[in-house]
Amino acid sequence: MNLTRRSLLASASGAALVGGLSACGGDSSGSSGGSGGGGAGERKDLKIWFMEDSIPEETRDWLKTTFESQNEGATLTVEVQQWDGIVSKLQTSLASEDESPDVVEFGNTQVALFSSVGALLDISDQEEALGGSDLIQSFIDAGSWEGKLYATPLYAGARVYYYRKDLFAAAGIAVPTSLDELVAAAKALDAANPEGTPEFSGIYMPGADPHTNEGWLFTHGGQYAEQDGDTWKGTLSTPESQAALTQVQDLMLTATKYALDSNDNVQAAHQLFNQGKLGIYSALNVAAAKIDQAMWDADKVGVMALPGLTPGSIGNTFSGGSSIGISANNHNLELSQALLKLIYSDEFMTDMAAVGGWIPGRTSFTSALEGPTGSIAQEIIENSVLTPNSPQWGVLDGNNVPRDFWTRIARGEDVKAVAAELDTTIADALNQA
Repeated sequence: MNLTRRSLLASASGAALVGGLSACGGDSSGSSGGSGGGGAGERKDLKIWFMEDSIPEETRDWLKTTFESQNEGATLTVEVQQWDGIVSKLQTSLASEDESPDVVEFGNTQVALFSSVGALLDISDQEEALGGSDLIQSFIDAGSWEGKLYATPLYAGARVYYYRKDLFAAAGIAVPTSLDELVAAAKALDAANPEGTPEFSGIYMPGADPHTNEGWLFTHGGQYAEQDGDTWKGTLSTPESQAALTQVQDLMLTATKYALDSNDNVQAAHQLFNQGKLGIYSALNVAAAKIDQAMWDADKVGVMALPGLTPGSIGNTFSGGSSIGISANNHNLELSQALLKLIYSDEFMTDMAAVGGWIPGRTSFTSALEGPTGSIAQEIIENSVLTPNSPQWGVLDGNNVPRDFWTRIARGEDVKAVAAELDTTIADALNQA
């Protein structure tokens, strides 16, 4: 999920954002601490923030009803927030003892921004009770800061590849089992265009879809940046990253007509797939519902994980999804902990898969996921990779720095030059105090 405060980086105000949050919560060490400590006479009217399109309405209703029935005299207000502008809203709300929600959902790349300044409560001692080793490990990493856990995985979306089985067969192309084979298949399908469809592309590879492109970066062993001690270094110029960027640019320039699509077009790309204009299309597992049912019924659509570098292996896609934590300014610690525990109950986690279509934070409940992507979703998530776990990465992401970078690659700019420039930009940003 993307941050949206585009003015932060341009005005070098990432530190100001973090500074503005530094008043949040006071002592957030230990789940029995925090400004919302658990004394008698505390408020019993709790508030939880979920994000748009995250939790099914029936699951939200179940949570409210069950929480209130299990905690006599307590009430739960469930509010759904928009992703657009959420960082700014959280900055203001989490810093307020009166207005702060008690439990909050975050995009997993946002957590470091808030945990690093004391806006969230340390919930390290609750990890086992919430799922322990059953929790998505990459999200545990994202929810941790300086050895303490501040947010746990709520759900993940597996990034899969939908492809036209019938077009592959018509062109005599085998389903790819490695990344190189996927490149070759996309190019061959683009050239064949078996149905003679106008504006047909072998694969959908726009620069404005960084999370799809990051799969290629991570699978090659590349990354945006790596940390050595307290210092970050941009790593887009490494041989591994360069191999990925070169391969992605090759596809963008030779196997797709949509490399320069806008972000809005990316969100609606399933329409191109439904119109027969795409042979291969990457999206989250929940996008299966957007593909015309008639195409599924006619057995025209296949689903695969991003292949790895060697035949038969699986690649490494971006670890996208949401995490959840307790505000340091919560109004009742005991009830906030009870609410968080209820979210990790069997019933809620089952609903996240069976109703919401997500990979639940407790991975053993992925078996409840229905549809054509269910068999591969868990393995994709287990092999997923995070972007740099730094508060300042949230600032870079919020200013669309990754998206702008990939768009420059899509325009055909020199890969080495663009990577070197971004290495400096990223290192300067991540190394801000």
